Formats: sequence, C-alpha cells, structure tokens
Amino acid sequence: MEKLAFEELYIPDTSAVLEHVVSNLIERGVIRGRILIHSALVSFFETKASEGHITGMLGLQELVKLRELADRGLTLVEVVGEERRDRDEDIDRIVRLYAAKSGAKVVTCSEIQYLACRAMGIDVLFVKPQREESLMFEKLFDEETMSVHLKEGAKPRAKKGSPGYWRLVEISDKALSREEIEKLVNQVLERAKAGEGIIEVERPGSLIVQLRDYRVVVVRPPVSDGIEVTITKPLARPTLEEYKLPEKLMRRLEERAEGILIAGAPGMGKTTFAQALADYYRRKGRIVKTIESPRDMRLAEEVTQYSKAYASSEELHDILLLSRPDYTVLDEMRDDEDFKLFVDLRLAGIGMVGVVHATSPIDAIQRLLRRVDLGMIPSIVDTVIFMEKGRVAKVYEVSLTVKLPTGLREAELARPVVEVRDFLTGELEYEIYTFGEQTVVVPVKKIKKNMYRDKAVELIRKILPFADVDVEDGSATVKIPRSVFSASVSRKLRRLERRLEALGISLKIKLV
Repeated sequence: MEKLAFEELYIPDTSAVLEHVVSNLIERGVIRGRILIHSALVSFFETKASEGHITGMLGLQELVKLRELADRGLTLVEVVGEERRDRDEDIDRIVRLYAAKSGAKVVTCSEIQYLACRAMGIDVLFVKPQREESLMFEKLFDEETMSVHLKEGAKPRAKKGSPGYWRLVEISDKALSREEIEKLVNQVLERAKAGEGIIEVERPGSLIVQLRDYRVVVVRPPVSDGIEVTITKPLARPTLEEYKLPEKLMRRLEERAEGILIAGAPGMGKTTFAQALADYYRRKGRIVKTIESPRDMRLAEEVTQYSKAYASSEELHDILLLSRPDYTVLDEMRDDEDFKLFVDLRLAGIGMVGVVHATSPIDAIQRLLRRVDLGMIPSIVDTVIFMEKGRVAKVYEVSLTVKLPTGLREAELARPVVEVRDFLTGELEYEIYTFGEQTVVVPVKKIKKNMYRDKAVELIRKILPFADVDVEDGSATVKIPRSVFSASVSRKLRRLERRLEALGISLKIKLV
C-alpha cells in the first residue's frame, strides 16, 4: 500500500470500531481520506461473533457501515495486513504497529492506546465518545418497576410492585425489533467500558453487565431462540433497622451469629437483606467484604466488593484470609466451589453470610448435607434466616447434641443429633442424624403429632372401649351410643378430657 501525497490515512482500533466513531466522523465530514481496516481486526470480530459474543456482531456491523460509506463515495476503505495471528494476540497492538510502519493515524477511544501511541511517536486521533445523558431503557422504569423484560419480536414487559406482591404488565403495544435491542445492548456496553459499569460475565451467547444500579442480562442465539434482555433495579435500600426485627434476633446478629445463611425463593429480597446486614456490620465498626457475581449490592466505599467472575475460589480464599475481614457476604451460592469457599472461610474464623436459593428454611441446611460432615454443620452455620415477600419469615438456630432421636425408644440408639429450632420460640422443629448409612432430616412436629395421636387413641379405647374414635388435626371425636351413655360415662369423659389436654388434643363428643 502506497500513501499518496497529501492523503490522510486512518486506521481504527477495536475501541473506535465498537464506539462507531469513524463512521460518525466521516458522516459529519470531520475526516476525509483512506480508512485502513486491518484484516486481524476483521478476523477478531468474526471470531467473537461466531462464538456468540455481542461485541463481535457490533464490530462487524460497524465495519459493514464503513464499506457502505465508501460505496456512497464519502471515503475509501482498504483492508490491509495479514489475517493470520495468534488467538491471544493483542489486536490493538497489531493496529498500532501497522500504523507505525505505514504512517497512518490511529483512531481510538481508549486512553491506554492513545498514551501508547504517543510514547511510540505514532500519530493518533483520540476521540472521547459523546454519550447520551440518559440510558435508553431508563424510560421503561418508574418508581414501582422491579425489572424490565425485553425480547425481539415481543412486546416489552415489566414486573411492578414489591417482592412477593408484583404483577407483570405490558409497557408498550409495539413489539421490539432486533435492531432496537442491539442498539440498547450496544449502549450498555459503551457505558460499561466508559467506566459507568462493569462487564461481569461475557460468554458465548450471554452477557451480564452491572451498570450503575442496573443489572443487565443479555442472552442471544444459540443459547436462546432470540435476543433477550432482562434489566433489574432494586426499588429500595433499607437499613437493617427498617426490617423491625425482634430485639432477640438483633442481639444474636450482633453478638453470636457468625455463620449465617439467608435463604428464600428468587425475588423474595434475600440480597437486599444481605446488603442491609453488611451495612449494619460496617456501621458497627466491622471490616466487611462481599463476594458477588454480578456486584449489584449498593454499599459504602469502605466495603470492598469482589467478583467471582474475575477471580478463582482459590484466589478469593487467599485474599480474604490475608486481609482478615470480620464478615464476608457470599452472594448467590450455587455450586460446590461456592459452598467450599464458604466452609473454608468460616472454619478459618471469618464471620460468613451466605445467600442461597431455597423453597423452605430447612432446604438451606440440606444444601450442606452432602458437602460436609454432619457434625460440622453447627460449626459452619448457626443461624438460618428465611426471607418471604421481602420480610424475615422464619429464623432457625442450629446446634449439636447427643441424645435419643425423637420417635426412637431404644436407649442404645442415642447418637449425635443436629437440632434445628425456631430461634424466637425455642421450639424444636427438625432433627438431623445418621441412621445406618443414610443422613435423615426428621420433622419433629410431625413425629410428635403422630405419637400423640397414637397415645390419644390408645387412651380413649382404654377408658371407653365401646366408643368409636377419630383423631385428626389436634382434635379427638368420640362417638358414643346413646344406649350406653350414663353418669358414669360422663365422669369418665371429664377425666379423659383432662388427660387429652396434656397431649394438646381437644375432645368432641357425639351421641349416636
């Protein structure tokens, strides 16, 4: 390629292509000359697109637009350089070196590239992209919108309300086109790369971005059957005091609880409560850190938020052990690695708060059963907080004892038992122990209910052998033939009623 006299040569890097600055400058008449497109740049975006990355499609679309501008006579476009390159080779470095050899001016939106070119004496045009003040999707949110759900070919919908009390509504009568959604995704990426957010996850077919208070999840074919965008935003940032927790629970959270599981179904306010708890510990003078993916908790600057997407469990383990936080909040515990990290840090003496999906409070504890020895559970988790519809619905206290499990009669069957009690009432609700080679979770209330039922039936038949008995839901119905009813039977019924009350069962009499 030869440079003609007085001809300007421009060569864009990846940032300039993704920000659409070259096509914009040409359309505005700011630059005239020849645009050099390095073949490695084309190959880079082609590879990204074939792997399902959104940046690949956006880059190829901009390169096509430059070719269309050339067809209209507004510029000249030439593909230069060798296409073959190592997969991990830095494309911006390739562009920079070619510019140094050819005398072309690098067009970039990256300050790093700009400084590197200046250091090498390469002519460079640094363009800071002009951005709209508001995000395209912000107009879809109002004060009661929890999340917005967009998909190509479908009408946009939104969840409005509060956790557990929401409704799904259509927010437009017009179905969205692929171009509209691609434009929205492009703006999200531009803002994230400009420092307004973080690209937490970018995989073939999916993208997760934390953009200010918004969490943006993008899924595209082949993972989904069309481009889908889900945008969520927390409606409130309550403090722990605003939950109006019982004083007994507040004292436990401050003084004793160091292995906490926050459980609940999706959308029930688990992360919001974990955020409030983390801020509470910070205000109490504790060193608090979080592990999230994505990092969507809104916390004070003193709280360091780590990403599972950018560090391995081993790296996070080392960092946290050496930095010695008082409490670590592990959001969205899903796989074995997450639970292993929680267990290791808790056994090392760090206070841990874990957030898990569970449909009932006991399910949260059962998530640990196949991962740790039974006897270790109370050392790892001492408090389970179950969230429902944005409020604390249940609190369990976990402890270990040696006893005869409820319902067993042989004294030699005594064994270590993990007791799960309602923290506020002290009532025993579950026992967990090994029986043979199996670990069993026993609902104590149900066993006691069946035991009392059997005792009640036995007692009634002993005192009134001629009566029909039906015991159900804490009530005993006794049917007595009118022909045998007498003063003596009446006295027996009064005595029977007192004894049944001791078992928590009420007595109903029917004469037949």
